[in-house]
Amino acid sequence: MSLPPPAPEGALLPRAAHVDDVPALAVLNDAAVPAVNALGAAGLAAHLPACDVALVVDDPATGAPLAFLLALAPGAAYPSENYRWFQAHRPGSLYVDRIVVAPHGHGRGVGRALYDAVDAAAVRAGLAEVTCEVNLDPPNPGSLAFHRRLGFAQVGEQVTSGGAMRVALLARGVGGA
Repeated sequence: MSLPPPAPEGALLPRAAHVDDVPALAVLNDAAVPAVNALGAAGLAAHLPACDVALVVDDPATGAPLAFLLALAPGAAYPSENYRWFQAHRPGSLYVDRIVVAPHGHGRGVGRALYDAVDAAAVRAGLAEVTCEVNLDPPNPGSLAFHRRLGFAQVGEQVTSGGAMRVALLARGVGGA
């Protein structure tokens, strides 16, 4: 899938993630645990090449990554229990593996900009749906509310990680349809 062009200076627009971003993205990711699973720099560096969509939003004040999103198209060799569920139950969807926004980026439209870019990638790939999961246990009510505001609906629920987590499986048509 092609990615959006670089964002204009000062804009909160997604750009393609690069290998040079991995250390900063790993810090963002691991600070967001348990909303996402920890990867560390090595895990993120190994996962990034498998993603069909890997986007970053930089903080215009500092130039450092403020947020990122990783997504996988159908047919990826990805061992995630949630990805496998969507492949079985919602084939043909673009799966958002993780979206992480630094706390000082919340409420600034960063997450919405990332999902707009994911929708565009899904359309380019001929996919009509975007899917993701949000933790129910341990609870992540902020993420669940955010995804509902963007038009996601719960299409399933499952227990993962050997019973340590329970997730809501969410889907929406591209463009929030």
